[in-house]
Amino acid sequence: MRFTLKQIGYFVAAAETGSITLAADRMNISQPSISSAIAVLEENFGIQMFIRHHAQGLSLTGEGRRFLAQARALLAQAEELQHAATEISAKISGPLEIGSLATLFPLVVPELLYLFKKRHEHARVNAIAGNQTDLFESLRTGQISLLLTYDMDVPPDIDFLPLAEVPPYAYVAASHPLARKHSVKLAELAAEPFLLLDLPLSREYFLGLFRQAGLMPNIGGAYPHFDVIRSLVARGEGFGLGNAQPKNQSSLDGRKLSYLTLETGLRPLAHGVATLRNTRRTPTMRAFIELCQEMLTDRKLPGTI
Repeated sequence: MRFTLKQIGYFVAAAETGSITLAADRMNISQPSISSAIAVLEENFGIQMFIRHHAQGLSLTGEGRRFLAQARALLAQAEELQHAATEISAKISGPLEIGSLATLFPLVVPELLYLFKKRHEHARVNAIAGNQTDLFESLRTGQISLLLTYDMDVPPDIDFLPLAEVPPYAYVAASHPLARKHSVKLAELAAEPFLLLDLPLSREYFLGLFRQAGLMPNIGGAYPHFDVIRSLVARGEGFGLGNAQPKNQSSLDGRKLSYLTLETGLRPLAHGVATLRNTRRTPTMRAFIELCQEMLTDRKLPGTI
């Protein structure tokens, strides 16, 4: 940029007072600073702004008068921008872009959006679902301001606020021989076809449960959509693993499922809020995080049993 708003302000003060001395008093700055700003503007734009009268101050040239009109308009626009920024930084209003891991989204996001809208009618939250890797990148590029997800391989440039732990569980068809049991060991299922949730980081977590238990999975299929796996499991095609247990214990085609607690100390996941490290939080963003803490800290997710 060939000029600064400060230089424009000094020029306007000199034009309106007709004096370097009075302009310096108005702006609470030294007289050489006013003179220097005017000289820089005249040199950069190739315009003589003033006619200097010895001991009688300044008078604008024709070009200077035209420049003054535009300079005043620019300062007015800058002030409007400042007011807008102040309003954005002080009020819970305007849009907030958030993301959620696809498997968490239907269990938690709709309830949070409903409650947030009731509390803050001037705010608007736009939410997207995706996989962990893509959503982390969306944080970095500013497409979203925060992310509801699990603590799976959180990179060092991302801050993660844990809210609650969710242990892994297995699910089988309601007709499965183990369906009536409350809990099972992973070893009891390991020989059966395992239908893997094939999403970045999710696949590594679930396969890691078998390694932790000293088992080899018998992978019967890998799918990127949770509801696809639930439908196949409900038809007896194998078993699935998850963390958050949906209230709906049926597949999309209406077939019943049975949820089984996994015995032994397999690693749970913590769900929480991820944000890009060292980013400024607007009041709207802070208010949404506070709602998440209120509704989800050490509590079950709204859509789970």
